[in-house]
Amino acid sequence: MSFKEVVNIMETRIEYDSMGPVEVDARRIYGPQTQRSFNNFKIGDHRIPIEQIKALALVKKACALTNAKCGAVTEEKAKLIAQVVDEIVDGKWDDEFSLTVFQTGSGTQTNMNVNEVIAHRAKQLDEKQPAPS
Repeated sequence: MSFKEVVNIMETRIEYDSMGPVEVDARRIYGPQTQRSFNNFKIGDHRIPIEQIKALALVKKACALTNAKCGAVTEEKAKLIAQVVDEIVDGKWDDEFSLTVFQTGSGTQTNMNVNEVIAHRAKQLDEKQPAPS
């Protein structure tokens, strides 16, 4: 089976952002901004180092926990974010972070990739929580 045939049978989901709909591989937990980066920056094989992804995720965990203490987000949301970041640091989601280093220069796509993975995984975890009785 050729690459083109494999791509054609791949299951996708439609995600939306400010630029409209985009097809995303249904097996992935990243979202539309990450997919747009894949579509628009097909340059080279050099990937963002996973250590950089994990460091960025840890900053997001620290921000979530601090914002919870300040009352800007709920403790529940902060705990979900922290749990997902711990999974990222443990390497569970390494395959979700394969953007090329050749982007627009500001790192926006990498930041959004991390945000999307955290948000989608937190939503999955939240849906698994039993409803309070």
